[in-house]
Amino acid sequence: MSEETLHHEEAVTPSVNGIPPTGEEIHMPAPSILPLINAAGLALAIVSLTLSWYLVAAGAIIFLWTTIRWVADVRRDISELPLDHSHH
Repeated sequence: MSEETLHHEEAVTPSVNGIPPTGEEIHMPAPSILPLINAAGLALAIVSLTLSWYLVAAGAIIFLWTTIRWVADVRRDISELPLDHSHH
């Protein structure tokens, strides 16, 4: 690499002690069993169409309840994220 290339790379990615600077923190959602229960409720409702309307109702209730809880959890997680993105 030429000296000009080295200066260009240093200007683009400044580093401290050879470690590149950190960017925005990556947000990972908390572990949750809700997606699994949600899928099981939907599967129960669909499979039960041929068996019993009571099982369809039970599966549908499980599916709707977990969907509402899951969306509420995601909304709460999103509301806790920082709003300031001015450094990018």
